[in-house]
Amino acid sequence: MRQNSLIWIFIPVVIGIPITLYVASAYWQQQFATLPIFGKELVIDGKKNYHTIPGFSLTNQEGKISTGEEWSNKIVVVDFFFTHCAVVCPKMTRSLKKVQASFAENELFVTSFTVDPQRDSASRLKWYADKFEINLGNWQLLTGDKKDIYRIARNGFMLVATDGDGGADDFIHSEKLVLIDTHRRIRGYYNGTNEKEVANFIQDIKKLRHEN
Repeated sequence: MRQNSLIWIFIPVVIGIPITLYVASAYWQQQFATLPIFGKELVIDGKKNYHTIPGFSLTNQEGKISTGEEWSNKIVVVDFFFTHCAVVCPKMTRSLKKVQASFAENELFVTSFTVDPQRDSASRLKWYADKFEINLGNWQLLTGDKKDIYRIARNGFMLVATDGDGGADDFIHSEKLVLIDTHRRIRGYYNGTNEKEVANFIQDIKKLRHEN
C-alpha cells in the first residue's frame, strides 16, 4: 500500500519536470532568443557581414526629403502601402499604430513607403496621416520615383520574389511589416493584418531592444 502511494507521488513529479522545462524553454525563447538576420551572409576580412537596407532619397508627408537619417540608432518598422487601398492597408496602419503605441518615440521609428507614388503625393500622404490620426513624431510616410521605391522594395527589403522594373504595369502589394535593427539589417517579416502576428511582432521588438 505504501509502495503504491509512493508511485502516485512519483508519477506527477516525473511528468512535471519535463513540462516545467518545456514551459521555461518556451518562455525563454519568447522573451530572449536572438532573432534571425535575413539576407545573404558574406565573410569579408574574416568578419561576418549581412545584407543591409541601402540609402534612399524620397519625399515625406511634409514635402521634405528623407534619406533615412531618422533611422540612426533606432529600431525601424516598415510597410509598403497606398492611400487608395480600401481593406488591407487600413488594417496594416491600425496594426502599426498599435506597435507604435507600445514603445517610446526614441526607441522606434516607423516608415511607410507608398507603392502608388503617381497618386500618393506628399499632400495626399499628409491627408492619410490625418485621416488615421497617425502620430508623426516618429512615423514618416514616403513617396517619390516609382522605380526607386520598387527597387528598394525588391532589392533592399526583399519584399517580393517577383521581378519588375517599376514601370506602369508593375505593382507590389504586400501585407508584410518588416523589422529593421539599428544596423539596418532585416530581422523579421510579419503579417500586418493578423492580430497574433502583430502581437509577436511587438514581442520581437522587445527582444531586439535587449540585443541592441
